[in-house]
Amino acid sequence: MNYIDVIGYLAAFCTTFAYLPQAIKAFKTRKTEDISTLMYIIMLIGLILWLIYGIILKNLPIIIANVATILLASSVLLLKIFSKKN
Repeated sequence: MNYIDVIGYLAAFCTTFAYLPQAIKAFKTRKTEDISTLMYIIMLIGLILWLIYGIILKNLPIIIANVATILLASSVLLLKIFSKKN
């Protein structure tokens, strides 16, 4: 593994786990009123595009980071959508 890969993995770790505190708080409190639905939708579109880009390039840090972030962001978005209905 070279220094470029290390930078990629560190960036992936930071940007992915930046979503973790929001996800934990949303699931603990079930409060999502202050979370922007539009922001999460736009972010998920961007994450999916980044994932496609990473797959095309066969770049593992990009793939791993975006799969993990898609899971975190989509779980918060789904919680927000379903908490509005209840």
